[in-house]
Amino acid sequence: MGWRYKVGLVLIAAVVIIWVSSAEVTQGIFVDYKQPFAVTYLGASLMVIYLPIAFLKDCIWNLIKKHSRKVSDLKNNACHGPLEFIEGQKILEMEIQRSFDRKNSEINLLEHEEGMPLVSRTQDDASIIKTRKEMTTKDIATYGFYIAPLWFVTEYLSNAALARTSVASTTVLSSTSGLFTLFIGAFLGNDSLTVAKVAAVLVSMAGVVMTTFGKTWATDDSEVNTSSTSERTLIGDLFGLTSAMTYGLFTVLLKKFCGEEEEKVDVQKLFGYVGLFTLVTLWWLVWPLTAVGIEPKFTVPHSVKVDEVVLANGLIGSVLSDYIWALSVVWTTPLVATLGMSLTIPVAMLADMVIHGRHYSVVYILGSIQVFAGFVIANLSDRLLKFLGL
Repeated sequence: MGWRYKVGLVLIAAVVIIWVSSAEVTQGIFVDYKQPFAVTYLGASLMVIYLPIAFLKDCIWNLIKKHSRKVSDLKNNACHGPLEFIEGQKILEMEIQRSFDRKNSEINLLEHEEGMPLVSRTQDDASIIKTRKEMTTKDIATYGFYIAPLWFVTEYLSNAALARTSVASTTVLSSTSGLFTLFIGAFLGNDSLTVAKVAAVLVSMAGVVMTTFGKTWATDDSEVNTSSTSERTLIGDLFGLTSAMTYGLFTVLLKKFCGEEEEKVDVQKLFGYVGLFTLVTLWWLVWPLTAVGIEPKFTVPHSVKVDEVVLANGLIGSVLSDYIWALSVVWTTPLVATLGMSLTIPVAMLADMVIHGRHYSVVYILGSIQVFAGFVIANLSDRLLKFLGL
C-alpha cells in the first residue's frame, strides 16, 4: 500500500463529508429554487476553471525544467577543461567501435538464434510504448468530450433524486453503484473478480438493503401529505438508482483513461474539458426535460442569497469535491472508491439526526455499520487472499 493509495483513502473520507454537506445544502436550495438542471449545469460547467489552472501549471513546470537544464549545461561546460576535444574524439572512436561490434554480434545472433529479440530492441520498444502512453491535449479533449455527457447525466439524476426524496434515501441508492462498478470493471477488463471483492460488495449491498428496510422517522412526518410524498419518493428512488448505474460506468472509464497514477491523462485537464463541453454543448437539454415534465420551467434565482448559495455549492460541492474524488479513483481503485462513497450512508444518517432531528431504527444503524465493513474488506482484499491462501 503506497503513499498514493493512503492519500487516496484520506481523499475518499474528505469527499464523503463534502458530498453529504453539499447534498444537505442542495436539498435546502430546492426549497426556494427547485431547478435540478440549473444547479447541475452550473456545477458541471464550473469545472472549466481547471483548464487555465492546468495550462498555467504546465507553463510553470516547463520553465522550471528549462531553467534546471540550463543550469546543468552551464555546470557541465564549466567542469570541462582543455582536454574536452581530445576526450570527445576518444568517445567518438569508442562509439564507432561499439557500433561495429554490435553489428557483428547481431549478424551472429541472427545466424544462430534467428527470431530471438535483442535486449537493445526490447528497450527501444519499451520507450516507444512509453511515448505512446503520453496523451496530447487533443486526446485529453477527446476523452473529455466522450465522458462529459455521462458525468452530466450522473450529476443531474442525483440532484433530481435529491429534489424528490431525502438525503439518506439518495445516498442509500447511490451506494448500490459498488455492484455496478465491480461487474462493469470486470466486463471492460479494468478489474478482476476475486472472492474478497465479491464478498466486500455483497456485505456492502446487504448493508444497503438493511438501511432500506430500516425505519426512519421525524417529529414532523405527520404534517406531510403521504400520497404526494410517496409518488415523489418513488420517482426520486428511480433517479437515484439510475444515477448509481451511470456512476459505476463513469468510475471505471475514468480509471481506464487516466491509468494507475495519472500516467496517461492529467485529471485536472480532463475535468476541465468536461466542464468546457458541458458549458458549450449540453445547455439545450433543459428544453426536452421541461417538455416531458421532468424539469420545471426554467427560472433564475429570485434573490442574491440564493445566487450565492448556488454558486458556492457549485464550487465546493462539484468543482472541488469531484476533482478530489477523481484523484481518489485514480490513486486507489474504482471499486474501493465506490464502496468508500457508501460511507455517505452513516454520515448522512448522522447529519439527518443532528440537522432534521430524524430517528433511526437498530436495523438501519446495523446496515450502516455493515456498509462500512464492506469498505474495509475491499481495502484488505489482497491481504485476505494471501492470508487464506487463495
